[in-house]
Amino acid sequence: MEKFIDLLKEALEREDEIKMEDNFREYDEWSSIAYLSIIAFIDDEYDTQIEEADFRKLKTVQDLYDACTKK
Repeated sequence: MEKFIDLLKEALEREDEIKMEDNFREYDEWSSIAYLSIIAFIDDEYDTQIEEADFRKLKTVQDLYDACTKK
């Protein structure tokens, strides 16, 4: 989980703490570029593709983590 948080921070270019219960879309750093960066690291690191419609349903960092790690 720590690696996931580090990758998410890097994708968002975020310095502040990230908590699993945070709504990642409410971060000041959230943008369409951040979305693309997150999709890219999920594909690279977790060999998982999340469809756009499914991604829209994800709210918290925990939701995002769960979507990456379920197989």
